[in-house]
Amino acid sequence: MITALAGLLLLASIPNYSSKVNDKNFWYLTEGEITIDKTIHNFGSISVNGGSVDATFIITNNTKAPILLPHVTTSCGCTASNWTKDPIEPGQTGKVTATFNPKGVFGSFNKSITIQTSGIPERFVVRIIGSVERE
Repeated sequence: MITALAGLLLLASIPNYSSKVNDKNFWYLTEGEITIDKTIHNFGSISVNGGSVDATFIITNNTKAPILLPHVTTSCGCTASNWTKDPIEPGQTGKVTATFNPKGVFGSFNKSITIQTSGIPERFVVRIIGSVERE
């Protein structure tokens, strides 16, 4: 009985995560960490009339279970995001793409993108920076 209680206590101490994928509950335990390839992308100088520019951030699942990127938010309306919505299997990568539209922005910019994860760490805050030049 003591062994059974010790086992339950051990399982209770491991992080549990639940998410919905394709209308099904997705439960798993994680062990290890999730990593990201960079936290800042510098566009340098871009033209106000040059159109939108993209920065891609690569997320690597170093855990022993699938992980999710359930939500990504940007700090302003001039930046949109697209990200891997399917589970990222152990040892595999997913990506978050931030699209910055320079129209109406002049001078330096520094925008944040918050990436929620279902593992450890629970979120990443990355930045896109640069300068918008008038033509």
